[in-house]
Amino acid sequence: MDSLKGRDLLSLADLSIDELTYLLDLGASLKSGMVKLKRNKVLGLLFSKASTRTRVSFTVAMYKLGGQVIDLNPNVTQVSRGEPLVDTARVLDRYLDVLAIRTFDQKDLVTFANYAKIPVINALTDDEHPCQVLADLMTVKECFGKWEGVTLAYFGDGNNMANSLMLGCAMMGMNVRIACPQDFMPNPEIVEKAKAIAKGKTEVTVTADAKAAAKEAQVIYTDVWASMGQEEEATSRIPLFEPFQVNEELVELADGNAIVLHCLPAHRDEEITDGVIEGSQSRVWDQAENRMHAQQALLAAILESD
Repeated sequence: MDSLKGRDLLSLADLSIDELTYLLDLGASLKSGMVKLKRNKVLGLLFSKASTRTRVSFTVAMYKLGGQVIDLNPNVTQVSRGEPLVDTARVLDRYLDVLAIRTFDQKDLVTFANYAKIPVINALTDDEHPCQVLADLMTVKECFGKWEGVTLAYFGDGNNMANSLMLGCAMMGMNVRIACPQDFMPNPEIVEKAKAIAKGKTEVTVTADAKAAAKEAQVIYTDVWASMGQEEEATSRIPLFEPFQVNEELVELADGNAIVLHCLPAHRDEEITDGVIEGSQSRVWDQAENRMHAQQALLAAILESD
């Protein structure tokens, strides 16, 4: 799809529905081995937040395309010594073919995109985590054979995952329910954007009622209750979030064929019980694997062929 070549991915909302569908289908084809693509390019990883899955999956995905990866740890670059982002962006633009950034402030990501001509990918910010949702949507299609009409219920903090899930599910014709404590609801602007995408054809619901959100849902999804940078709040959040724990009782309210997803890392017996994440309905490890396939598709789509 030529419309994706050279493009940034800062938010799922940057994509059209056709482009998102194309990426997901390409990811599935790459995973199955039906399609083999080569991009002898260089990917830079500029990660200000700790990472396991995102770092490794992007690295392996680029290697599978025949490319190379440079890990630009901010602690060993001039970024850590206060070099302006606009300067770093313009220099990296001269060296790299694509840059994936994992940081706190979405504005920093936008700054890089504005000053670097190469494609810039959001590998996670406090606002969104679009690459994770590519993998999530791949996993839903694998399990149910479709997206349309499937209901995903998310439980926990109205964070970057909640934001990106609302957008991605609405784009693919899925119903999405976000269940959070009253003071931890998702970004209202993104809620309205998701509802505009859904156009009344699918359900976008934000609620403080965990049981209502779980009822007959086909996908049960959760994330940690305190994200990176919020560690000092972790203990105080526990009593507020306990009613939103994904446990056996909550899963029983869902559809009998429901699957359970978690973007990881998991705090077992906190936001999800050990029994659920290790249970027969868990698809967490397939979901984690799909990060690599989805990101390989994304990299292949935005980079010119050799």
